[in-house]
Amino acid sequence: MKTRRQMKIQEIINNQVIHTQEELAELLRKAGFDVTQATVSRDIKEMGLIKVPTSEDDYRYAVPGTAQPLSTPDRLKRRLRETVVTVNDSENLVVLRTIPGNAQALASLIDHSNWEEVIGTVAGDDTILLVVKPAGAVPSVRERIAKLMQ
Repeated sequence: MKTRRQMKIQEIINNQVIHTQEELAELLRKAGFDVTQATVSRDIKEMGLIKVPTSEDDYRYAVPGTAQPLSTPDRLKRRLRETVVTVNDSENLVVLRTIPGNAQALASLIDHSNWEEVIGTVAGDDTILLVVKPAGAVPSVRERIAKLMQ
């Protein structure tokens, strides 16, 4: 039953825009599955589903690797302004502290912005680590972030 349910979840996620666990639970119920929000939450965790930005400035569930978050300069600028609390650096690293729960979405936007000097990001709940190459480019990355936050 669990395998069938998770297959149905993947089908729903791939074919519809699902914003909340409750929306997903309702669609599963309509498909004949007896589920609670807690069951759906466990399935989402087990399946490794993620939330990605939509074009409507919202988030939806997606299977990792199947959906590319939209990345525009305006969206990145807005996210930086709204969520970044502090910016620090050390050697070839830039560390952004965000409002809790925002680091992964912002890191994804940075990744998809294709900044040549940023070779990758690592994000937790409220911290993003930008790896910069060469180390001498750290000041220009910080300057770019500062300009976008203005």
